[in-house]
Amino acid sequence: MKTKVAIIGGGPAGHLLGQLLQNQGIDNIILEAKSKEYVLGRIRAGVLEQSTVDILREARVHERMEREGLIHEGFKLFFKGRSERIPFKELTGGKIMMVYGQTEITRDLMDARETSGATTIYEAENVTPHDFHGGSPRVTYEKNGETHEIHCDFIAGCDGFHGVSRRSVGAENITEYEYAYPFGWLGLLAEVPPVSDEIIYCHHEDGYALCSMRSKNRSRYYIQVPIDEKLEDWSEERFWAELKRRLPTEVAQRLITGPALEMSIAPLRSFVCEPMQFGSMFLAGDAAHIVPPTGAKGLNLAVCDAKTLFDALEDFYQTGSRTKLNDYSATCLDRVWKAARFSWWMTTLFHKLSDNPFHRKVQLAELEYTMSSMAAQAALAENFVGLD
Repeated sequence: MKTKVAIIGGGPAGHLLGQLLQNQGIDNIILEAKSKEYVLGRIRAGVLEQSTVDILREARVHERMEREGLIHEGFKLFFKGRSERIPFKELTGGKIMMVYGQTEITRDLMDARETSGATTIYEAENVTPHDFHGGSPRVTYEKNGETHEIHCDFIAGCDGFHGVSRRSVGAENITEYEYAYPFGWLGLLAEVPPVSDEIIYCHHEDGYALCSMRSKNRSRYYIQVPIDEKLEDWSEERFWAELKRRLPTEVAQRLITGPALEMSIAPLRSFVCEPMQFGSMFLAGDAAHIVPPTGAKGLNLAVCDAKTLFDALEDFYQTGSRTKLNDYSATCLDRVWKAARFSWWMTTLFHKLSDNPFHRKVQLAELEYTMSSMAAQAALAENFVGLD
């Protein structure tokens, strides 16, 4: 087979890149190791920056998002018995956030791709990129016991942290920066109305709590737990009781509980690799970087990577210039590191870092300063809604 762009990975980054390319008549093939049903069964966050909303509109996969997504113009903070609100729309010249699940975005992109007739190969085994440092890049894979080969101009590695793309580069050609936090998030998804119409961040002396939502009738709640915590030690009743204990009384009293659709524990870490391009292969999304979810940046960074790579590829096929392709890594990493910094800052601000009371005193001082300074609130809001 031949194509212009071989995309490894059928998550939101890979499917968005494929959709943008397809809209401009640039031939591409997506290779995904799992089945379509498996990909759509993965529960992920979905707090979208203004730029992500705009990019999905550009990709022409926005209609259901516009109908079902929940527009947020601010979020709430609780600490030391105080309730505050960051009105980020007012502080950023009108930018908003949209709550719309990553699974729904992926579904919309898959549906659009099927309508277009573009090729997606699910359950592709042993996918391997070759010769991306030379002039004849290709990708091999196995399907139904047979080996296949795709010759292409470029390879996009959108296959996540554990994918083959970054592993194929060789340790001597890449620098990795990583920090693992000593705690995780225990999350519960339930078919119940959200406790608030806006996201709640709660700083508590015993650990962070977050109240979020997926829709007007589906809620997602998280509490901080030690990194060695076991999911089997947590019943639904224990989770709801602990969440209520960490929330302010007036919030806990109106919390509606229900059976869990899903419960899981996610470790928190920061990871960035440099560079993000290797000859004719480009990394995008979790293949190149991971941020803790506190700042709601992971999906948004993946979308921006896909858009940046699309812009560079479109420019190449229109003009023959490789300038934007050569600048891809530097362009993406500028935004990635700023998002990594903000995610680290939000994580260290709201979570219990240790039993040392100095840490909490500094956190409370930072929160007090933020709420007393319009400049500090504007900086928080600017980073939260996403840097252009």
